[in-house]
Formats: sequence, structure tokens, C-alpha cells
Amino acid sequence: MTFQRARSAEQREERRRTILDTALAMLDEMPVADVSLNELSRRVGLAKSNVLRYFESREAVLLELLDRALSDWLSELAGELAAGVEPGRPAGERAERFAAVVAHSLARRTVLCDLIGAQAGVLEHNVSTGAVVRFKRSALAGLGAMAELVRRYVPEVGEEAASVCLLAMILTGGLWTHCRPSPSALAAYEVDPALAALHLDLAPALANGLALLIGGAMRRNESTAQAG
Repeated sequence: MTFQRARSAEQREERRRTILDTALAMLDEMPVADVSLNELSRRVGLAKSNVLRYFESREAVLLELLDRALSDWLSELAGELAAGVEPGRPAGERAERFAAVVAHSLARRTVLCDLIGAQAGVLEHNVSTGAVVRFKRSALAGLGAMAELVRRYVPEVGEEAASVCLLAMILTGGLWTHCRPSPSALAAYEVDPALAALHLDLAPALANGLALLIGGAMRRNESTAQAG
């Protein structure tokens, strides 16, 4: 594919969408670490310098994809929670179900998890302050929407909902990397079966971690209420 020079605002926006869609397709084939600006430019049919007219760096492309993926996920999560969590159940059961639904929802979205895992260490580097500000503002709004879902299904969490959501995203990124061990680590698990406890599967590990976060927040909120 070879593009003519984009002259109108509509053409420039179409070019941006093409770059983003192409990068997203690449992420279906390879991890974030393997997505290069050279290959992206080749697939789009533009010189690398022309791609940089629309995005300041490879990381800027991926950061925008993360923003879009988080928004899409949150839009779908509300329906998944409505189908998976019964409001009338005891608080502990609701907390466990909420954690399980969120964990399995994220685990199915491997591209989103890969982008979350790369956010702090990769995607927020080699980008301008303005790009990070735009992303952070959008992410903050997304965390607010997620916190509303926590308060809807597990109101016992109270004012800790926002902290739970922020830590949940950090936990997701950390677990994602640990759940994809290197060949050497896989070999170590085979050599010493006692190490198998360290070989984690994303969905159950994330569900357990989220349940612990929510349970701790519930207890803290209860203690605060009693002290008040």
C-alpha cells in the first residue's frame, strides 16, 4: 500500500487511523517488544519519517492503542459484571465474583494485557510530556469509571474503590510479565518441580490478587467506619 500526500484534515485523520489499525494488527502477531517503527512503516506503506509526522514515536502509537483498548474494555466490562455478579449475594461472594469476572475479562484480552505490562517501563518513554498528560487524563477517567463499577457491586469497599482499581491495573501488568516465563525459567520448573508454585497462570492468579485487594479494602473501610 502506498499513500499519496494527505492534504485535508480528513485525509490526515484517515492516515492516523490506518497507522493505529496496522499497529494493532501487528500486536495480534507479536508482543509489544517486537513492534518496530521500521516494520510498521513498511506495512503502512509510508517512509518512517512520514509516520513520524502523525505520531512522535513508536511508543506514542502504542500508548494511543493502550488508551483505546482500555476504553473498549471498560465499555464491555460493565455488561460482563452485570451478567456475572448477583447484587443480592453476601459481600464476600460478590467480592470474589467481581474479582473473577474482571480477571477473566482481562486475561482474554492479551493485547491489552501486553500493553498494560509495557506501560510504565516502555510506552511512557520516548514520548512528549503532552502525550503522557493526554494519556494519564484519559486513564484517570477510566479508573473513575472502573471505581464506579466496584462501588456498584461491592459498595462495602467504600472510598477505597479508586485505590483498588489503580492497584488492579498495576497488578495486571506485573502478573502479565511473570505469567510469560523465559525458556530458561520454564526449564528450571522442569528441573525442580518444587518451583512450580512460581509458575503462574494469569486468570486465576489475577483473580486471587484482586480478591485479596478488594477484601483488604472492605476490611479497611469497615474499620474506618467503626473508628468514626
